[in-house]
Amino acid sequence: MTKRPPASPIRPASLLEMEAHARETYPNECCGAVIDDATGVQQVVRLRNVQDEMHARDPLHYPRTARTAYTPHASEFKRAMDLSEAKGAKLVAFYHSHPDHDAYFSEEDVAQATPFGEPSYPDVLQVVVSVYGGRVKEVRTYRWSPVEGCFVETRAVDG
Repeated sequence: MTKRPPASPIRPASLLEMEAHARETYPNECCGAVIDDATGVQQVVRLRNVQDEMHARDPLHYPRTARTAYTPHASEFKRAMDLSEAKGAKLVAFYHSHPDHDAYFSEEDVAQATPFGEPSYPDVLQVVVSVYGGRVKEVRTYRWSPVEGCFVETRAVDG
């Protein structure tokens, strides 16, 4: 097994931007990505949560609303992935919020990150922002552990 380099740390400014996004979208979940560009600047890319739209179109297939689930807008997600694939850029993390719930990596979160039984982005951090009453309670970061075969909590904020 090839040893992978650790994920880039999340910079404090990026953490503040993720927290702001979570507060602004409360009581719904937010979602986004964190990308290191070729110049070393870290960018938080906010993605629109289209869960409510999906629920409105097909509530039987999508029973959950944006209050308890997220689905990033497809073209915005593609744009973020294109940014992360630019020469010298690197996808650092995906993030989402848990309104009125703690910052744990839920079974739904695991299912979304591992649609085929293993992570789609094994070297990318997963960040969960807990927001109660519009205020950030905590932020936790998770990484994939190939040894343990699951996501484990990790400290990944720079500084």
